[in-house]
Amino acid sequence: MWYGEYTHTLDDKDRFVLPARFREKIKGLKLKKFFLTKGLERCLFLFSQDIWEKIEEKLKALPFTKKESRFFDRFYFGSAQEIEIDSQGRISIPTYLKEFAKIKKNIIIVGVADRIEIWAKEEWDNFCNTNQEKFEEIAENLFT
Repeated sequence: MWYGEYTHTLDDKDRFVLPARFREKIKGLKLKKFFLTKGLERCLFLFSQDIWEKIEEKLKALPFTKKESRFFDRFYFGSAQEIEIDSQGRISIPTYLKEFAKIKKNIIIVGVADRIEIWAKEEWDNFCNTNQEKFEEIAENLFT
């Protein structure tokens, strides 16, 4: 559903404009509500409401008696913010999420099928440089 890599900059109110292709898709699908939360590898995850609810159901099915489940839920749900995209296609990033992802000004927005990831440009560059060579190896292991 979401694909591509886009470079953007935060404005002075910690907002960014979603890529035009994403805005068009949101408008076409009549999506209203999104959820922004801590992601993995120090990025942020942005989910549409329907995908968020599917993931929420799966996570709620995990036993809260398991330490790992409680731990993950605290970070994932505890840091989540319900987000509405303004009329100009902008999203505001709360300070605590910005700090978690080490975002200063320049960001990379990555469409990853069912979610959108938001990265500090430096962190994204580091992730890509560190992991590029692993891509083929991981693909081979996943698809054989």
